[in-house]
Amino acid sequence: MTTGADSLREQVRDRYAEAARRVDEGSGCGCGTTCCTDGMAEDGCCGDECCGGGKPSDFGQALYTAAERDELPESAALASLGCGTPTAVAELREGETVLDLGSGGGIDVILSARRVGPTGLAYGLDMTDEMLALAQRNKETARVQNAIFLKGEIENVPLPAASVDVVISNCVINLSTNKAAVLTEMARVLTPGGRIGVSDVVAEDRLTPEERAERGSYVGCIAGALSKGEYEAGLEAAGFIDVSVTFTHEVADGMHAAIVKATKPEGGTTTLPLVKSARSGCC
Repeated sequence: MTTGADSLREQVRDRYAEAARRVDEGSGCGCGTTCCTDGMAEDGCCGDECCGGGKPSDFGQALYTAAERDELPESAALASLGCGTPTAVAELREGETVLDLGSGGGIDVILSARRVGPTGLAYGLDMTDEMLALAQRNKETARVQNAIFLKGEIENVPLPAASVDVVISNCVINLSTNKAAVLTEMARVLTPGGRIGVSDVVAEDRLTPEERAERGSYVGCIAGALSKGEYEAGLEAAGFIDVSVTFTHEVADGMHAAIVKATKPEGGTTTLPLVKSARSGCC
């Protein structure tokens, strides 16, 4: 039996599969490029393809520096649909192991692999075959050896407990239909003292779920976004400390791209909550 959550997940999968196909065909241009004008499609480009359908400067490759874009294959930059630069947010260090949730075309995995160096490792996790194939090709073009792409869902990460130092994600957690499970999985796979550095769309606390839905679609990264208070409460319930959610720029009325940071406590096992549905409780 297909549930509403299953239907939303398939809509998200289809949307990102199509984005990958467009890059492969040479007809996709990603977000933040000159063919996007104030979120309006031009010759079929962008529009709702950009998360939130916002201004081109709010999403995608425009948020990366010219130096970062120069490190990447063009197709990795063109496939970028995110709302921030989590590799900078997480302040990656040599020798660390990094996991990117919802890695798409591999832009943040490639950048992470280079930041952590040959003694480090960068994992990318995605549920979309087309994006995984694109990411693998981008990895080979970039000649990056210390990156591994995994197929799976961010609510059920196919890695053992305490296996990564840093979890990053770029405008993907808002797309999950069970965000409590995602936060729990981040805590599970992190080593004690590990940290998260996430870019995501986050709502002001004043907006109800219904008001968020009025501002954009679920697959457009708006309707499913947590509020600032919900994000903070969800991370604390998952056992994180030093939680912060900082707005960076507005992408719709009362909706913001945000930097989300938190740390798993040192010297002990995080107490993980029972995973609740995205439609109940804070997440």
